[in-house]
Amino acid sequence: MTFNLKILGSASALPTKNRFTTAQVLNVHERFFLIDCGEGTQIQLRKASVKFLKINHIFISHMHGDHMFGLPGVISTFSLLGRKSPLHIYANKDLKTVLGNFLGYFEKNINYEIVYHSLDNEKPEKIFEDDKVEVISFPLKHRVPCCGFLFKEKEIQPQLNMKAVETFDIPVNYRRLIKAGKDFTTPDGEIVPNSKLVIPARTAKKYAFLSDTAYSEKYIDLVKEADLIYHEATFLEEDRKMAKATGHSTAKEAGLFARKCKARKLIIGHYSTRYKKFSCLLDEAKTEFVNTDEARDLSSFDI
Repeated sequence: MTFNLKILGSASALPTKNRFTTAQVLNVHERFFLIDCGEGTQIQLRKASVKFLKINHIFISHMHGDHMFGLPGVISTFSLLGRKSPLHIYANKDLKTVLGNFLGYFEKNINYEIVYHSLDNEKPEKIFEDDKVEVISFPLKHRVPCCGFLFKEKEIQPQLNMKAVETFDIPVNYRRLIKAGKDFTTPDGEIVPNSKLVIPARTAKKYAFLSDTAYSEKYIDLVKEADLIYHEATFLEEDRKMAKATGHSTAKEAGLFARKCKARKLIIGHYSTRYKKFSCLLDEAKTEFVNTDEARDLSSFDI
């Protein structure tokens, strides 16, 4: 089953010739979630071969341009492509007003419904759920209201051990109960434990997105043992004062966060253009958390 992250943009406030500003697309079992939408996002979606009309949910962490300036263009393109299904946007409550004014002037004939969902900037909340995945938003520590997002697979049921099922001649209408954890009693009264009848399920996967934020351990328990974490790493530790003043993190702090929440893998991004090479940020993060990788535009990570 697919659980894949594509980086569309990895730069901070200023795009460069090689890096666009923040945007990612997460594919969870063919459900496509767009996370932030910096300038140039639709160009990167084309390059990443993502079908636009498969995106039904867009999550905007905060109201800074490098995280949402691409949104009007994406909305317009969806309309030009003939979209009919509703588009759900999860963001700060002010986005509806800001975007509504823009679209009211430039795009008066959007041919689909836009459904706005306001994020809670005070506490975590479940903002999306279907039969395969749920999404939880949680407040980050930035200069303006900002939220991170946790994408969690639903609990996965074990598979039936068909050899055992056939051996004990378990009726078809009872097999659902076996997958749900029930034992089986044979006609002779023998109790067959559930552990003999199923193949254990793999652990449900989790991806945590921590956009612009000063270092904070407040929600470590929420994202604990995530399979993959994206944590901004705008500055080096030597520029920690600047990070603190602007509401950002250092690469070392990103690594520390990943280590403390026992993540399996860390991706860092949102690099300041003050650094000519970003390998220094990667090296610094690895001093705290070895399994760290660099977000690069159009790079892909299977979870």
